[in-house]
Amino acid sequence: MKMDLKITCIPGDGIGPEIVAEAKKILDVIAKRYGHNMHYTDILMGGASIDVHGVPLTEEAVAVAKSADAVLMGSIGGDTTTSPWYKLAPNLRPEAGLLAIRKELNLFANLRPAVLYDELVGACPLKEEISAAGFDMLIMRELTGGLYFGEKKILEENGVRSAVDTLIYDEHEIRRIAIKGFDIAMKRRKKVTSVDKANVLASSRLWRSVVNEVAKEYPEVTLEHMLVDNCAMQLVKDPAQFDVILTENMFGDILSDEASMVTGSIGMLASASLNDTKFGLYEPSHGSAPDIAGKDIANPIATILSAAMMLRYSFDLDCEADAIENAVRQVLKDGYRTTDIMSDGCKQVGCREMGTLLAERIN
Repeated sequence: MKMDLKITCIPGDGIGPEIVAEAKKILDVIAKRYGHNMHYTDILMGGASIDVHGVPLTEEAVAVAKSADAVLMGSIGGDTTTSPWYKLAPNLRPEAGLLAIRKELNLFANLRPAVLYDELVGACPLKEEISAAGFDMLIMRELTGGLYFGEKKILEENGVRSAVDTLIYDEHEIRRIAIKGFDIAMKRRKKVTSVDKANVLASSRLWRSVVNEVAKEYPEVTLEHMLVDNCAMQLVKDPAQFDVILTENMFGDILSDEASMVTGSIGMLASASLNDTKFGLYEPSHGSAPDIAGKDIANPIATILSAAMMLRYSFDLDCEADAIENAVRQVLKDGYRTTDIMSDGCKQVGCREMGTLLAERIN
């Protein structure tokens, strides 16, 4: 079915404009092949917005983002030691724009895939007998609740200082992220591993109870519960066992970084943040890499895979998303690499050429 896709693009800072340009190139090829119409509107955020407007995100930019079907972002920020952006107050620095847009768009569900491609097994830091099995998992992290957003205070009594961080979740917050997790598992291998610390934390016991309730609505999905310390061990012992890992904010923050590390290549990792509709913000997991900006050597694959996630989760265009992901596998199989994933016997290409190679394989 032909679709009109309204996409707000945030090129951002550093290598952001380069990698977003390649993602647009791929989306245009997808549109032509499958008969869709892509409508892009660019907005400024981060340092690029500070340079023009004096703030990292304007109300006008937020309004444009809200009017779209999805947002595709490059990267935000610069060199924290040399950039004048980091001499500003914290609420005026580039990353404040990202926090603000997440809040404005009510993005509570963070998705971080971690995929080990056959051709990149050598970059995986795990033992060969583990990495040889490969893995393809997705970490679903609750993004707006829990310990990071609870009340915080530092006290002093009788000359002794103490600190309090409050961890609160209500059942509605848990249920909505669980539903997202099970919905996405239905698009994958239909397995959810819910991670908590139910043997210690009351919040985790509520988490487990609500996840069990949601699971009853998804009889095709296999659910298992796993304590967070065991999950951290299993990620390096047997990552192939995981499909969708569903967890709260702090656990997800830690586990998603661990999962990205075992892939051996952060330049390949996409991410998404979703609200309670089909709307989402899609971005690579890596930073703005200001040291290589403008040199045509950045790896655009993470952003291109983020665009594939956008097609899959915001537009339900699974065939189109598959086409992009298959093109990535084929380019790697054909031996092409950007500098960050280069290995002996392969051909090194730049950012633009990698985008062109991927576009050719989709065609």
